[in-house]
Amino acid sequence: MFSTFYPTTGRAALTYSAYEMTHAMMMPIRNFARSVDHVASHPANPFSKLPLNAAVRASWRVIDELTQRYAKPEFGIDSVDIDGVNVPITEEVVIREPFCNVVRFTKSGPAARPGPKVLIVAPLSGHFATLLRGTVKAMIPEHDVYITDWADARAVPYMKGTFDLHDYVDYLVDFFRRLGPDLHVLAVCQPSVAALAATAIMAEENELCQPRSLTLMAGPVDTASNPTAVNDYAMDHSMDWFKSNVITIVPFPNAGAMRPVYPGFLQLAGFMGMNADSHMQAYSNYFDKLVEGASDDVAAHRRFYDEYLSVLDLTAEFFLQTVDLIFHQRVMAERKFMHRGQLVDCTSIRNTVLFTVEGERDDICGLGQTEAAHDLCSSLTNEQRHHYVQEGVGHYGVFNGRRWRETIQPKIADVIKSAER
Repeated sequence: MFSTFYPTTGRAALTYSAYEMTHAMMMPIRNFARSVDHVASHPANPFSKLPLNAAVRASWRVIDELTQRYAKPEFGIDSVDIDGVNVPITEEVVIREPFCNVVRFTKSGPAARPGPKVLIVAPLSGHFATLLRGTVKAMIPEHDVYITDWADARAVPYMKGTFDLHDYVDYLVDFFRRLGPDLHVLAVCQPSVAALAATAIMAEENELCQPRSLTLMAGPVDTASNPTAVNDYAMDHSMDWFKSNVITIVPFPNAGAMRPVYPGFLQLAGFMGMNADSHMQAYSNYFDKLVEGASDDVAAHRRFYDEYLSVLDLTAEFFLQTVDLIFHQRVMAERKFMHRGQLVDCTSIRNTVLFTVEGERDDICGLGQTEAAHDLCSSLTNEQRHHYVQEGVGHYGVFNGRRWRETIQPKIADVIKSAER
């Protein structure tokens, strides 16, 4: 029931406490920064209109934003446009589990059409499910949309037990059963392997609620196919290295205190380190726009980074199993994935339409890694298989942005319609 205490070096074991202490020590600086901004912008301040004042305010604003902890964002989807009509949307948690809730986006009003039921499986890889806000919003008009909203491990009490890759698969099987039948599944990035495994397990038992269609988007089904820097990083480090260097313990007074985790702040450091120059340039441009008073550009920057800088902790057991089984051993690609003593056999999948989507410039999940699912699902007919590569997009462009809205999402909608027949 209880979390395993993985062997860590003294440095790793103290990482989280040091981070919390540093964050607390920065509080006076953040408060001062906000005070400077307030005083410098106050109408009664005779110096508020001086050119230098704008630069001072911008400097302290950047310091404040770079040193704060960002809370989980809201989906914030209050309405969508359907055939020119503004349709209200309400969020409802329909399934509650310790490590994940399932959220439904319910449409109301005469213009609302329920449409096929779709579960979007969000990645559990550092960012919150709200990162898929654009994915959700594009799917709502034609579909009845649900999403997995994974919990921050630091907020899950230690007494709730462990959560590993096999628990992840069990959660998906349970969600498929509780939302089915006639369910369509869209897995974004990292959960592609777990969603494929859950579908195969249900197909093996010929369950009524196995998904009608399964869309895998930019997911690491076979990480040996066109490996990226992310794949190389995982392969270049041993499991002992990961245990010793990135696993630490959630400190008190967090609800998840004593739980071993891969903390979000370390993940964020890795994300930003991969593109350090672009982030530094983004903040340099942000400073300039603050000084200029370019409100639209400032708002766009903050919308992006309020989301990007919001991260969650992963349980140690989930992270380590993912690295070991998916990247090191490639158990799915090698047809050796054992779940609860049962071999996951993708050839059992016969009643689910499979659609794989990849981005031409994806530097996280290389071309061919997701398409590998078709080789595993050899019992499907040609009519049940679909694959698409979107030109000119990277990883995030597969499920967000203009190309997603205008090209990829309509193709997914067409696949879902074909599976409904």
